[in-house]
Amino acid sequence: AGAKDDTFSVLDLAEYTKNRPWWRKIFAPNSGSSAEKYNVATQLVIGGVTGWCTGFIFQKVGKLAATAVGGGFFLLQIANHTGYIKVDWNLVQRDMDKAKQQLKFHTSGNKIHPEVKSRVDEVIIFLKKNVILTGGFAGGFLLGMAS
Repeated sequence: AGAKDDTFSVLDLAEYTKNRPWWRKIFAPNSGSSAEKYNVATQLVIGGVTGWCTGFIFQKVGKLAATAVGGGFFLLQIANHTGYIKVDWNLVQRDMDKAKQQLKFHTSGNKIHPEVKSRVDEVIIFLKKNVILTGGFAGGFLLGMAS
């Protein structure tokens, strides 16, 4: 039968990724500063730790804010029922109708303000340049919210 050629070429992935990072092919020829300064593992750790801290703090502050708003609403209802506060419900209804009309007016044009569009573009550029860091942050944030 035929003789097999047992020679293999070795591909050094570390050297290959130094020369051609995959995010440059996908997103842009010039990637962000964190993508060039740190390796993938470091970016994931930095993003994960900062995301977890942010999620954990967000969860605690959210619980505190929900407790404060709920407690304040509860106290206002008690004050209303005991007679300390008189609520003019007709005025509340009129103000709510006015707010609804303003929302309908502002959303009917579907035009995005230039400053909002420029901020959104900046965020998209940042996300494209730092996709690994952002992914680590998102995962860490979700873990922080769950803990």
